[in-house]
Amino acid sequence: MRKNIMLVDDSIDIIYTVKNGLEDISDTYNVEAVKSGEECLQTLANKNKLPDLILLDIMMPNMSGWEVYDRIKENKKWSDIPIVFLTARTDKVAENAGRFLGQDYIEKPFEINDLKNRIDRLLR
Repeated sequence: MRKNIMLVDDSIDIIYTVKNGLEDISDTYNVEAVKSGEECLQTLANKNKLPDLILLDIMMPNMSGWEVYDRIKENKKWSDIPIVFLTARTDKVAENAGRFLGQDYIEKPFEINDLKNRIDRLLR
């Protein structure tokens, strides 16, 4: 059974890389991409079936990944969705916060096979 992953990132290049990369190397994942925190929350609110995992960028305009994380965790219907931070932030403060709050913290650039393996471990 395919697992649904929501990717929240404002970079078209990252969306293309993650969606095509994961879907090309494995028939296990279906990746739905949204380009902002607002679009993420709106999509979650309108979905009957929630994603199995969210890949969440931190540095986005208007609403940061930290704000999106807080809004997701405040909602009882969404709070159990595992969140993996996928970000260009490489400072220790962000990394420590991301590892504490999320299920994983992955820095850009990344290898698609490493990303897949880490997602595989989380969704077992």
